[in-house]
Amino acid sequence: MEACAQPSRRPTLVLAEDHPAIARAIVSLLTADFDLLAAVTDGESLVTLASRLRPDVVVTDIGMPGLDGIEAASQLVRSLPGLPVVFVSVHDDPEIVRHALAVGRGFVIKAAAGDELVDAVHAALRGEAFVSRWLAR
Repeated sequence: MEACAQPSRRPTLVLAEDHPAIARAIVSLLTADFDLLAAVTDGESLVTLASRLRPDVVVTDIGMPGLDGIEAASQLVRSLPGLPVVFVSVHDDPEIVRHALAVGRGFVIKAAAGDELVDAVHAALRGEAFVSRWLAR
């Protein structure tokens, strides 16, 4: 009798993005490769839900109402060491990028998300850093 291979489990993800149209676009990009556990619109909700749901990876915007994405990710990484975080942002200021990458594993410019976000999330899950190629322009 042959052993049946177990289907591989898709990585789970929590998304934080405060603009509904952008959130929908990101969800449509990511759901082909990842199982979305929750999508939230602010940093406080991200910390609460990700702490409870324990996703394999978090994708978060930086500029959100209340607790920003970098601080929310900092709190999550302190409570869930090793949690990969990928930032997706309109910000391209080198200081913001450095600050984000001190916390997370990836940084994607929103304008490049269609080309880069899935690759960035996969890289983060492998423990690799990913920085948007748009930042080199």
